[in-house]
Amino acid sequence: MRKPSLLGREIVEWIDGNRDYLTTIARRIWEYAELPLQEFKSSKLLAEEFRREGFTVKRGVAGMPTAFVATYGSGKPVIGLLGEYDALPGLSQEPVPERKPIKEGAPGHGCGHNLLGTGSAGAAMATKYVMEKYGLPGTVKFFGCPAEEIIVGKVYMLKAGVFNDVDVALTWHPWYANTTWMASMLALNSVKFRFYGVAAHAAASPEAGRSALDAVELMNVGVNYLREHVPQWVRIHYVITQGGETPNTVPDFAEVWYLIRAPRRQDVDWVYSRILDVAKGAALMTETRVEFNFITGCWEVIPNKILSDLLYENLRKVGPLEFSEEEKLFAKKLAETFPKEQKTRIIELYSIPELENAEKLDLIDYITTPRDAGKVLPISTDVGDVSANVPTAQCVTSTFVLGAAIHSWQAVATAGMTIGFKGMLTASKTLALTAVDLLTKPEAIRKAKEEFRRKGITYKSPIPEGVKPQLP
Repeated sequence: MRKPSLLGREIVEWIDGNRDYLTTIARRIWEYAELPLQEFKSSKLLAEEFRREGFTVKRGVAGMPTAFVATYGSGKPVIGLLGEYDALPGLSQEPVPERKPIKEGAPGHGCGHNLLGTGSAGAAMATKYVMEKYGLPGTVKFFGCPAEEIIVGKVYMLKAGVFNDVDVALTWHPWYANTTWMASMLALNSVKFRFYGVAAHAAASPEAGRSALDAVELMNVGVNYLREHVPQWVRIHYVITQGGETPNTVPDFAEVWYLIRAPRRQDVDWVYSRILDVAKGAALMTETRVEFNFITGCWEVIPNKILSDLLYENLRKVGPLEFSEEEKLFAKKLAETFPKEQKTRIIELYSIPELENAEKLDLIDYITTPRDAGKVLPISTDVGDVSANVPTAQCVTSTFVLGAAIHSWQAVATAGMTIGFKGMLTASKTLALTAVDLLTKPEAIRKAKEEFRRKGITYKSPIPEGVKPQLP
């Protein structure tokens, strides 16, 4: 295994020397556990730490109070590091291997974004340290991206031009293994359909009413018939958010929330156009009025092999994780809380391990060769829109017990203790090593941009003109 260069050793030493500092930040954000677009404490904490480290910080970008950009340096190249820090509802959990909410019904970091934001922040700070010490030209930017869980932050930041000067973007995600992601992910639209009718007494004068709930139900029936006539890889999910107050009154308002996903943005657009027609038809049949409340949308992830290969090379330089016996025991107890077949499914779904006895493992400490090129993971992220604008790459590290579902209390538990922190520090080193390589090796950026251009991407924001982030 190749060892880091002099600059690389400086990176590793800075992050190791600031281990307690970074893990304290991650733990505090884990404790805050703030919902999308409500990450006031989390974003403020990170922004203040960047100011303390000598970055110029601009807060409230793109019309979102919890979005910010921290910048150090000047001129080209501009290396972007992406950070997230939003939590999920209802997943409050102590950092223990049995179900024990800190506060029943409160949010929790079931996707490990407390680790994601802090790990990327540590990489930006370590990169700045080396740039300042050795006089490296260029710019490093940390993008504080809110509301990834509802696919909002980066899409609206891009539409506002926040990423316009970035040459390449790097990010990571908490995961089950230590590798890079070469797979794509699903494009998505998130839209609420609001139907307006006429209220009336449901028994005495039903003929005077026009039921908004009937319109919602007819729309859902129509969309369910539509499923037969869309590509097999399309996914359509919905939930009725409002359906009336009492059965004795014809509902004059009802709302249904849809997510439409597909491996390509163009497929999402096509299916969405047909769903719009179904909604209009439901309104026509019920003599109601329908409004389309477009919340957000995103592109599929477009991997960049040049950048991914560089990330992987640096991940190997950082080396495997070392978990203690206490951490392994924690993982073993946690693994007893979910079905064994769940581990097998995750191994197959995400092409994770390389060892024959991987199903016997609870924590993966070794570096895994990327095995997902050409696949489409059944998840969506607004990183896709960044990757459709500039060359982008992502690494992942072991922060979750193998088989624990993401968006689960089990994921919250390890995101708030040393298992998650070790994976975060490995990612931070990997990102920083790669950022410094890109600052000192312009040829790598040129090749990454050439690969990007060959794909012939013409990006169009999925957000319609005039639509703004829907703040709480």
